[in-house]
Amino acid sequence: MARILLVDDEPSILNVLSTLMKSEGHESVAVRGGVKAQDILLSESFDLMISDIRMSPLDGMQLLKIAHRERPQMAVIMLTAYGSVETAVAAMKEGAFDYVTKPFKVDELLMTVQRALEFTRVRNENDDLRRQLEARYQFENIVAESPAMRRVCEIIGRVARTDATILITGESGTGKELVAQAIHAHSARRGRKFLPINCAALPEPLLESEMFGHVKGAFTGATSTKEGLFEAASGGTIFLDEIGSMPPGVQAKLLRVLQDRQVRKVGSNESVAVDVRVIAATNDKLETLIAEQKFREDLYYRLSVIPIEIAPLRERRDDILPLVRHFVRAEIRDHKDLPVFEPDAELAIERYDWPGNVRELQNAVRHALAFASGGRIRREDLPAKVINATSALLADSAGPGDLKGHSLRHFLRAKEREYLSQVLQSYGGDKEKTAKALRISLATLYRKLPSEA
Repeated sequence: MARILLVDDEPSILNVLSTLMKSEGHESVAVRGGVKAQDILLSESFDLMISDIRMSPLDGMQLLKIAHRERPQMAVIMLTAYGSVETAVAAMKEGAFDYVTKPFKVDELLMTVQRALEFTRVRNENDDLRRQLEARYQFENIVAESPAMRRVCEIIGRVARTDATILITGESGTGKELVAQAIHAHSARRGRKFLPINCAALPEPLLESEMFGHVKGAFTGATSTKEGLFEAASGGTIFLDEIGSMPPGVQAKLLRVLQDRQVRKVGSNESVAVDVRVIAATNDKLETLIAEQKFREDLYYRLSVIPIEIAPLRERRDDILPLVRHFVRAEIRDHKDLPVFEPDAELAIERYDWPGNVRELQNAVRHALAFASGGRIRREDLPAKVINATSALLADSAGPGDLKGHSLRHFLRAKEREYLSQVLQSYGGDKEKTAKALRISLATLYRKLPSEA
């Protein structure tokens, strides 16, 4: 069922249109004249507008421009008794989906309505898919409240357009692959493949075959020739995770690939040229592995043309609560109301050290959502290790209204939220107007507001 706005000067036409839309199972709102329609467009949303062109004082063409500006996702069908080519062209140039001449044929009008709604549905689905893909891979959507992560985003922006080899370092769970995906998504290779491989997950023979491919009969079980990831990713990006665990024999062959830009399948004497950007990642200290002769120094310098270090979550606590809200929104689907975190739950989350970093935090959010009730998340809904690790810290904190035990950052955040809530209330809960008044983006306002706002 679609929601359709009907606009005309003639009550009889509005009655006919309302009856037709109801017969097709749609909800319609009939408005006499363009001025009233303009007011409704500014306050309500519709899937489709059917409007007459000849109206006064605000005619259909003027209303079409307003609709296109205020509700760009809404399709518009124009009705005109003056079905000239000039009128049709003008309406289409202003963004109308189609037009129907008066007196209209019922079948023609209903068919046009059906096509307009189907067009809108497909376009919205495509827009949603594009936004999902962008939200997943664009570095602008990496949560970066802390100076450390903002610096990482700046580096991504600078190096993404280059073809330089990149080495991403950081503890397990800090989001190294997400950074690699963001680099690929902003590079000239974004239309090609991004292929990840975990170098610690496979023994040497299988890892070599997986990376470089093999020919039939190269080893027992090689019943056919196989293309390696470097060939499959040609033109794109290959992500070598846990590079510190790569066996020495494969390290030597990888070094040759980086030098010559050619791969040789296992069991083959022929080399194949490849055009691949390499991004590597590790949670090991490669300098230590080099000293222990477990990692090639020449390969290290080939890989770390541009190094990116991701700090552990305990060193960028400004990111913790924004990450929590990000994960909650990702887990809560169907536009349901988001749960509210009790103050002691937020404080425990902020003060826990998160040795598993972002991955552990995401799992903790899922745990809390599973045990939450009444639309609120309490401290006891968090994983036991978070509760136990923060019990002593929370015991030092005073009761409500007392700032004992709280950091300056916690105090400033509380005051910021208090001010944001006051401004939001002064604008009647209108977040767009509030963001404009505060001179911040709407996304920033959502991120900074308390969970219940």
